[in-house]
Amino acid sequence: MMDLIAPCRFGLEKTLSFELKRLGAENVRAEDGRVFFSGDAATCARANVFCSTAERICVLLGQFRAETFDELFEGIKKLPLSEFIGRNDQFPNKGSSLKSKLTSIPAIQKIVKKAMAVNLGKAYGVNVLPENGALCQIRFSLMKNEFTLMLDTSGDGLHKRGYRAVSNAAPIRETLAACIADIARVRENDIVVDPFCGSGTLLIEAAYKALNIAPGMNRRFAGEYMKFLPKQAWEAAREEARSLIRKDVEFRALGYDNDPGCVRLTNANAKKAGVAEYVSAELRDISDFKRPERPAKILTNPPYGERMLEVEQARELYAVMGKKLLPLGKNQLYVITPDEEFENIFGLKADKNRKLYNGMLMCRLYTYFKSYSN
Repeated sequence: MMDLIAPCRFGLEKTLSFELKRLGAENVRAEDGRVFFSGDAATCARANVFCSTAERICVLLGQFRAETFDELFEGIKKLPLSEFIGRNDQFPNKGSSLKSKLTSIPAIQKIVKKAMAVNLGKAYGVNVLPENGALCQIRFSLMKNEFTLMLDTSGDGLHKRGYRAVSNAAPIRETLAACIADIARVRENDIVVDPFCGSGTLLIEAAYKALNIAPGMNRRFAGEYMKFLPKQAWEAAREEARSLIRKDVEFRALGYDNDPGCVRLTNANAKKAGVAEYVSAELRDISDFKRPERPAKILTNPPYGERMLEVEQARELYAVMGKKLLPLGKNQLYVITPDEEFENIFGLKADKNRKLYNGMLMCRLYTYFKSYSN
């Protein structure tokens, strides 16, 4: 069994905790921006392949208080690093410091590197470590003088599914889109609509949920080259993921955008993601929005005033949304925006709103899930 940690975007901790519990992880505990859990090599591999809202999966190498460089150095020297890092492995490090006495990242990096070298050199009985083997990316965080040292088993961030090489001007992150699809409880017989589809991320992540496609099934991970994580664990996780895909479903995702480039991009990304049979986009402005033939879940990330349009122009779109989408009837609506005036402009108070972060921008997910007649 290993202690593991999954960093995530602020606001996604609860959804990620549920994901990890469904995978059989033990001792699941959420903090701001990360979820701690325990498991074996199979758990680590499955978390990388199946988790849709984690940014990465790391082995927790150690945690201790460090207010001085001496405390940092001595703390790292005591950790069982050789259980995870081989004699020839590379171990570069990167990290962050917040609200702590040690603030210089370059200085912290030097101490981490030196202490790890002393630790591993003693464990392997050598004075010089060759560092010509597998890449073991070390990550650290120093928060309120609490130091956390981690080994990254993911490599590229887990939001990189492989289908979005190119995106539009203000894309929503894949992990956040997956969280919204999870909150909306997208199922295999749903119709999902996005009237501002951009590069199609919300539609594709919704399709992944409906078809039960593991987001990391078709990519590689740094942990596959680490000796303490056997290759069989990764092969088994991918085989399990392939066996769980649902194809005979009624799910459909429809995207609209007034930018021809976005329409082409959504359709191209859906093809790369392997869900083109279920996801399609058309050129259509919000002012020409038409309701689907049967009740739908409308998931959308409309333009933000701070990023793509002036605030007033964005709010004009919200007003048009209200005219075209209301009354909702049996449709459900999930809108993410940083504009706290959205409900007033749209014309209907949400049943619930939830704080989420799109990048560093604090947003709210306004959810309308009750049946409305007016």
